[in-house]
Parts: sequence; structure tokens; C-alpha cells
Amino acid sequence: MKYLLVIFLYTALSGLSFAGDSFITEGEYGEMLYNNPRGIGCIHCHGKRGEGALIAKYRQSGKSVYLKGPDIRNVSLSDLKKSLLKRHRIMPTYFLTDKEIRAIFHYLHQKER
Repeated sequence: MKYLLVIFLYTALSGLSFAGDSFITEGEYGEMLYNNPRGIGCIHCHGKRGEGALIAKYRQSGKSVYLKGPDIRNVSLSDLKKSLLKRHRIMPTYFLTDKEIRAIFHYLHQKER
């Protein structure tokens, strides 16, 4: 049922132009995608608003090791697109459209944080 809702929302929102007649703003759409784009959300590694977050803490060879997601608040749209389109060792591939990437970028750069 959860997946049907996600598919419905994606289908309903994918045609939005984010013009004045839209029922949802680009920032709101970006927030939805950021929180859960395709399963696991950006929020889990990059924090609530892109500030970066602790992913894991473990011990290796007797030393504490911290795995953190990077701060992405000051990443340019071009760099965000490049990063989301390439494969990473840890980060999942989301297969986001240009419109979805722009919406996430807009969410991360909203003034009312």
C-alpha cells in the first residue's frame, strides 16, 4: 500500500510546473524528495537540511571511526546533478530527473530554514 501511495504521488507530482496554479511549491516537492526520493532519504546521511549527519560509528584497529555524510548546503546545482548521476561506494543511485534534482536543490537553498 505504501508503494502505491508513492507511485501515485510521483505520478501526480511529476507533471507539476511549479507555476502559480500549482497546489505544491517546488520547495515542498523538493522536501518530499529529499526525505524519501526512492526508498531511503537523503535526510539519513545529509541531515535534516543538508548539513551532514553521522551515518555510523565503529571501531577499527582499536580506533573509533566516524562515517559522516557530507554537508551539501553549499553545493552548486551543477555539482549536485553530477554527484547524483555518478555511482558512489556508499550512496544509493536514485535515478532522479532534472526537475527532481532542481526541486531538491531549491529545498536546500530556501531562506526559511
